[in-house]
Amino acid sequence: MDPKEKIAKRVAQELKEGDLVNLGIGLPTLVANYIPKGVHVFFQSENGIIGMGPEPEKGFENKDLTNAGAGFVTALPGAMTFDSAFSFAMIRGGHLDVTVLGGLQVDEKGHLANWMIPGKMIPGMGGAMDLVTGAKRVIVAMTHTAKGEPKILKECTLPLTSIRRVDLIVTELAVIRPTDEGLVLEEIAEETTVEEVFKLTEARLIVSENLKKF
Repeated sequence: MDPKEKIAKRVAQELKEGDLVNLGIGLPTLVANYIPKGVHVFFQSENGIIGMGPEPEKGFENKDLTNAGAGFVTALPGAMTFDSAFSFAMIRGGHLDVTVLGGLQVDEKGHLANWMIPGKMIPGMGGAMDLVTGAKRVIVAMTHTAKGEPKILKECTLPLTSIRRVDLIVTELAVIRPTDEGLVLEEIAEETTVEEVFKLTEARLIVSENLKKF
């Protein structure tokens, strides 16, 4: 399985019946493809929709139905649309159960950096800062390394998205939970080892006594 699909599939297992969920652009959008059978969640996009459905078939795209990353989506029966003011009042008001966001870096304190790389042009910060601060639960879905370099660091070198500690980090190699004591390694991928995860992680990891494989 493709690493990004593997990450999305594992993240989907964290979603519960009735959750109101925001999926960030890129990798997180794949989570919608792996919702466990029998579990019903409501997907929200900060550009103003609750009840997002999957990507439409080719030829059936609607230019007025897109997610925050401008990707085409569908709307399920009962979906609603609204303006940005309502959308961000919902996010900042703490009404989102879960947000799944991509990450450039996460550090030992569980701080996320995902909104910019200095010197590179960006269209804007989007809703990342609001989502990390406002959602009840923040899950970071990202590859473990970038061009062979660790993305889970002792301290982020890129600008932080928020000083709030994220709740879970899921990569293709590991599931890591930030805590007061540090980053706890709770699960590793079936085909990897603890030693390999340590080798590809700059931050200090605490191995859980109940370490599992996924």
